[in-house]
Amino acid sequence: MGLLLGDTAPDFTAETNEGPIRFHDWIGDQWAIFFSHPADFTPVCTTELGFTAKLKDEFARRNAKAIALSVDSVEDHKAWIGDIEETQSVKLNFPIIADVDRKVSALYQMIHPNADPKLTVRAVYVIDPNKKIRATFTYPPSAGRNFNEVLRLLDSLQLTDGHKVATPVNWEDGQDVIVVPSLSDADADKLFPKGYKKIKPYLRVTPQPNK
Repeated sequence: MGLLLGDTAPDFTAETNEGPIRFHDWIGDQWAIFFSHPADFTPVCTTELGFTAKLKDEFARRNAKAIALSVDSVEDHKAWIGDIEETQSVKLNFPIIADVDRKVSALYQMIHPNADPKLTVRAVYVIDPNKKIRATFTYPPSAGRNFNEVLRLLDSLQLTDGHKVATPVNWEDGQDVIVVPSLSDADADKLFPKGYKKIKPYLRVTPQPNK
């Protein structure tokens, strides 16, 4: 059985282009977006890391930060960063873990032998300030990820942590949300002063409560 939602994210020490880290200490009291990429000096990864760097302010607004990993060396990371900054018109502003011995990749099951035994897949772990794994997704090496979806997911997690709501299909910040089915109508009347629309007994829609 792999890592499951709600599990404590395994701690580790590692070298990065910004120096050594202990993962839990690096997370601190923030949310972490921990993602692996197949290899340095590869085209899809170059675009992904460049776009992630452009999201620094968006992550900061959500008390979050990013950290990447591949099985290449710190020296390779540092050389490749120049290419990322040149081609993506951005300054890289987050660490890249050098997992040459593949210990962290194995810990987080980022190598899928039937896909490629030598490369890490495009795994993403969303980890909260309590070091709990709150969401994961995995893409094959050939498919670039949508990091706007990472922001949307963060918004949903943080909203639903603070309010008794769930977010519907294709929800984006500012749109209506769903009152959780476990909440009675009487309690919903108290918790949602803006009111709610009762479409079915189990489907009640209300304006986003923190807006």
